[in-house]
Amino acid sequence: MGNSAGLPPIYLDTTIELAPAKVIASFPVNTFLENLAIAPDGTIFVTNHEVGKIVRISPDGNQQIHATVEGKVSGLAFAANGGLVATGWNADSIPVISLVANDGTVETLLKLPDAIFLNGITPLSGTQYLTADSYRGAIWLIDIAQPRASIWLEHPMLARSNSENIIPAANGLKRFGDFLYVSNTEKMLLLRIPVDTAARPGEPEIFVEQTNIDDFAFDVEGNLYGATHIYNSVVRIASDRSSTIIAQAEAGVIGSTAVAFGQTQSDRTAIYVVTNGGMFLPPPTGVVPANVVRLEVGKTGYPLA
Repeated sequence: MGNSAGLPPIYLDTTIELAPAKVIASFPVNTFLENLAIAPDGTIFVTNHEVGKIVRISPDGNQQIHATVEGKVSGLAFAANGGLVATGWNADSIPVISLVANDGTVETLLKLPDAIFLNGITPLSGTQYLTADSYRGAIWLIDIAQPRASIWLEHPMLARSNSENIIPAANGLKRFGDFLYVSNTEKMLLLRIPVDTAARPGEPEIFVEQTNIDDFAFDVEGNLYGATHIYNSVVRIASDRSSTIIAQAEAGVIGSTAVAFGQTQSDRTAIYVVTNGGMFLPPPTGVVPANVVRLEVGKTGYPLA
């Protein structure tokens, strides 16, 4: 794994089955791609975190700035009208939820001064979304129609073990069946939380220990595909909790941050991975260009909502 930085050797004995990989788009060194959402026509929207940009990438790799948020932008999800819902901070470092219209117009929908670090976001039902607060150790419920925000769940398992640690705790989150899965990157845990018929949370439980997942996506069979960020790889975690490495540094996934499934008929069995080129923990080669990488996994993605 190129584990020269003294990282815990958590994937040392993990099976390796590399998926066919292709770099679709690259960005300059020190570009922090954080998250992505893929439209039904195959357009890929990615968040360029540090500079508050949302970039639109066509299926052939052509890049255009889609929207600019004053501040930083983290997580990304679709609204029913095809617009985007984004998490981040405004120019005053106050956590915000932004709505991005189809033409790229940005509206600050909600300011959340009680939040600390809004990260991954995923649809819950209708106009409701869940977003992870990586430093508060909580998940917020966002209703974009009202609009309003409230704490859905605050729990020690979602929090950091040490508030001085800059590594995010609750980070990526996705629903599969009657559970919400959440990565706690700082604790190297993958959690799952039962969700009842009224979309309320039960008690979190550990699904997988000793795994370094940032954001992730599910296929229809319940396999989870996770970006391992500082471990410079992508892993598949099966429903029986076993892990397989499906992409490594050579595939272009150094500093992998998030994963999403292709959406067009010809692309539904591929995942797309965004990276930061190793900005958080540079490889021995130094930071490399950030990429969007396509991996053929042979399974269809599980619907997000």
